[in-house]
Amino acid sequence: MYSHNMVGSNDTARSKKFYDAVFTAIGGKPGMQDDKGRLIYMHNDGLFMVTPPIDGQPATPGNGCTVGFTMADGAQADAWHAAGVANGGTAIEDPPGVREGSFGKLYLAYLRDPDGNKLCALKRV
Repeated sequence: MYSHNMVGSNDTARSKKFYDAVFTAIGGKPGMQDDKGRLIYMHNDGLFMVTPPIDGQPATPGNGCTVGFTMADGAQADAWHAAGVANGGTAIEDPPGVREGSFGKLYLAYLRDPDGNKLCALKRV
């Protein structure tokens, strides 16, 4: 159903430091930057991009928007979360761990990137 996810950034150099850290923590590679200044990350057949808004207005996080990343296990989610916090991200919601809800048991970890975009690491348990 999905082809990619993209979030806006007001400082792509700062975003590159953050996203390089969180993606390499889960076995990915540092991002590439295209001629339009967009950061491109490819991992596990997924595509994630970071861009300055094309309309020239400031980037703002989407209200109610969360970008989720599949993890191999809780330890990988913890490494992702720790790398994000160490590189300009903000820990949000409950600490990483198992939560039970309508979708069953999930290992979840939440961050906001340096521009305020909400991110989630998820492993179904």
